This record gives sequence, C-alpha cells and structure tokens, in this order.
Amino acid sequence: MHIKLSMDELNRPSIEAFKNQTKLPIALILDNVRSMHNVGSAFRTSDAFALEQIILCGITGTPPHREIEKTALGATRSVAWRHVTSAADAVKDLRDEGYRIIAVEQAVGSIPLQQIDLPPHGKYALVFGNEVHGVSSEVMACVDSCVEIPQSGTKHSLNIAVSVGIVLWEFYSKLHLRT
Repeated sequence: MHIKLSMDELNRPSIEAFKNQTKLPIALILDNVRSMHNVGSAFRTSDAFALEQIILCGITGTPPHREIEKTALGATRSVAWRHVTSAADAVKDLRDEGYRIIAVEQAVGSIPLQQIDLPPHGKYALVFGNEVHGVSSEVMACVDSCVEIPQSGTKHSLNIAVSVGIVLWEFYSKLHLRT
C-alpha cells in the first residue's frame, strides 16, 4: 500500500530559501498569452522546476491578478518575473546575456522536442506564444531554433499550460537529471 507524503515530509523550501537556491538556467517568455490561467500555470510549473525567471510580454497578464493566482497557488511570490512590452525586445536582451533562444512552435525546421541537444552549461530562453496565433512572426525572426512537441492526434496543438509542463520536463530531465 502506498501512503501519500505529508507537506512536512515533502520538505519543500520556503519562498526565501527558493529564491536563494540554484536555478535551472531557463527564462520562460510568454508572448501575448491571453489566458490568466495559462499564466498562472506557467508560474506554478516554473516554481516546480526552479526556473530563473518568467518574462511576461505584450498583453500577457501580470500578478497580482485573481485568475493568475487561482492556478499559480503562490508561485508568483517565488518565481522572479518581469513585464516587457515587446517579446522581441526581451529576446534581444536575453541573447545579449548569453541565452539560446528557442521557440516552442510548429515551424519549418522545428526539432522534435526529444531530439534537442542541450549543452550542460548553456542558458536557454523558451518562448511560448499566443493561444490562437502562436509565437509572433517578429519573435520567430529572432530565435535560434524551434522545438515541437510530437503529436499523434487530430488536434494541431496543445494548451499552453500543458506545453509548458511537457517542455520544461524535457529540459529539466536533460539539464538537471543527467547521470
């Protein structure tokens, strides 16, 4: 029989300890994401994998917001974030800081997610786009590469919150769980 662990047994860091711990070298860029629930989920997933930061761009909602908090469950206090008007400007700034810019998008030349090569000491900026239009053309012109989540069903895309979880797990497993 399996018994669930209590909150104390999970031994999670405090918000202050989390802010001071080593982070996964990933910046998450949300490019004009409309749904506050998707934004909140991105915060919660970024906390789970201890990302460096989230950059909220364009019309993407920002904390404090009731709908973001509904899914973030407090992660807006632990994960570093900022708002930048233009996602293209955010990409240019991160490139100057040495980040490899990767769009999560179905595009010509996209790399299947499981095939991406991640040097262990690299820094990565992952761009997720608008729920309807995807990553903007302006940002696509600036990225180093694109990854695509392989799919076998009839729908052509996944919800952003689901995509963030899948992509971050792949990056986390390759960068943090290497043996």
